[in-house]
Amino acid sequence: MVQKGILEKIRLDINQELYDEIRDLWKVHSIAEDNRDIPGLMSTLTDDCVYEIPQKNAKWVGLEGATNFYLELLGAFPDINFDLQNIVIGPQGVFEEAIVTGTHKGRWLDNEPTGEKVEFNVTILFPWDHEKRKFSGERIYTDYF
Repeated sequence: MVQKGILEKIRLDINQELYDEIRDLWKVHSIAEDNRDIPGLMSTLTDDCVYEIPQKNAKWVGLEGATNFYLELLGAFPDINFDLQNIVIGPQGVFEEAIVTGTHKGRWLDNEPTGEKVEFNVTILFPWDHEKRKFSGERIYTDYF
């Protein structure tokens, strides 16, 4: 079954200006995440953004939800590091693969803290909102669970 609207997304054209805009905003987002800069992260997102981890049926909605997502994530893994392995940028947004490392010091979703160093893989889709010129959230897939 084809997702509603997917054909329109596939048919989107990209030019250098749009590519640069999406890439530059992803850089702002990535640097803000590395610096634990929540307002900087929120500046890259639409007001109605959605963060979700489909495997866990977990969802955070809006800027308040996205803020809570980051507070929970950074609280659980205060030394979290994303080692980027691959990135694709297009008119639909950004897709990245990363190896994540960190010390599990706080509760994350259903996982109690272990105090141990962990390493896991993530793939993340940052959908691009063409009207608002920002990301409409993140769809995160991980092998952590």
